[in-house]
Amino acid sequence: MSSILVVNAGSTSLKLSIVDANGVSRSVESYEDARSQVDAVAHRVVHGGMRFGDPVVVDDGVKAALEEVADLAPLHQRKALAAIDTAREALPNVPHVAVFDTAFHRTMPDEASTYALPARWRNEWGIRRYGFHGLSVQWASEQVRVQRLVVCHLGGGCSVSAVLDGRSVDTTMGFSPLEGVPMGTRSGSIDPEIVLHLLRTGKLGREEIERGLESESGLQGLAGSARVDELQHSDAPGAKLALAVFGHRVAAAVASMASALGGVDALVFTAGIGEGSAGVRRDVCGRLVFLGIELDRGANDGAVPDVDVSPAGAAVRVVVLHAREDAVAARATRELLD
Repeated sequence: MSSILVVNAGSTSLKLSIVDANGVSRSVESYEDARSQVDAVAHRVVHGGMRFGDPVVVDDGVKAALEEVADLAPLHQRKALAAIDTAREALPNVPHVAVFDTAFHRTMPDEASTYALPARWRNEWGIRRYGFHGLSVQWASEQVRVQRLVVCHLGGGCSVSAVLDGRSVDTTMGFSPLEGVPMGTRSGSIDPEIVLHLLRTGKLGREEIERGLESESGLQGLAGSARVDELQHSDAPGAKLALAVFGHRVAAAVASMASALGGVDALVFTAGIGEGSAGVRRDVCGRLVFLGIELDRGANDGAVPDVDVSPAGAAVRVVVLHAREDAVAARATRELLD
């Protein structure tokens, strides 16, 4: 199977790329451009729910099952499902495979994946910590091969994950991609009493709360912009606060993941903010000196992925790595179909 079209429907973008048998990718503008060039289509799907972990060929039954869990990742799942519909219509003569962001985190131990909630919630309704950005974290673990790895996937959505000997043992996102550190427009973790208070007092309804947490919070809620590059060049107090909150929470998450690993041998920054913002990397690492994490300032300021930005001989490698979710999805699709 020579070429796979990878459809990556993220929270803020839709990327189409053709990945050849050697893992080399090139972007395409439309499904029509790929029509005569690919043998299969791989779809990155954020949430597989309780049913799906391993890649699966998409048919009408699978599509219906994925629609049932769409509310668990509203910014992603509906876009992925729409992309599946469009791609199946445009490319009806090749297999379509769903590859799940939750799969890599299925190795998390019970202590990391279990919420302290009533048994019925957990056992009958599947309320647990699933974890996301698995394709990105898996790629990072394959490229930076150390025993104790922390991966900061910082983009439109943000998560921090702990990988021990190539296996996920903890991550900040949980039941949905809303948990964890603040993001571009998402709140990250908050006290659940906030939601109950807003509902109980009638200040906001369910849909307004959902919109607020998913689309009007995070950097956007703090500073009126979800773009780190804009905030870093702004003198507005809200911009400085937003970046400080972001750095504080990401660094705290790294420390938490280091605790799950018993230390850290390497720290990876990946995705749009992780790869593109020297300032965010500098802020986060500056808060983690106690873990032996330090930067080579010149290397960090001029970093172009894939590159180490820690000083020679540093106790902890710090790596800026280009996210290659497409390569992982294409490989998984080949393995399933071959």
